[in-house]
Amino acid sequence: QVQLVESGGGMAQPGGSLRLSCAASGFAFENYAMNWHRQAPGKGLEWVSGIYNDGSYTEYAKFVKGRFTISRDNAKNTLYLQMNNLEPEDTARYYCTKGWGNYFDARGQGTQVTVSS
Repeated sequence: QVQLVESGGGMAQPGGSLRLSCAASGFAFENYAMNWHRQAPGKGLEWVSGIYNDGSYTEYAKFVKGRFTISRDNAKNTLYLQMNNLEPEDTARYYCTKGWGNYFDARGQGTQVTVSS
């Protein structure tokens, strides 16, 4: 079955960086667009970024403001999110999702990102 396992979250100071990874299995990863979503405490699920199956196109939410970079390695069945210049407002649980935008059909358990001084 489809399995998405996120890792790489943790604590960071404002202005710091983290790199999230998502290991995918149970489906042909190279055939599917993928996304990162996030959910902050008390808030709904929010789309962060998406990438086409072959990595040829990426898209970002406006709040990313050039700070995050989504990428993928289809040979390793892995999705990444490089997050730089983190802000306290980026504190959330980050999820890897299979699909495009808010049209996804699988989600991992998530990895917690906390940005605080």
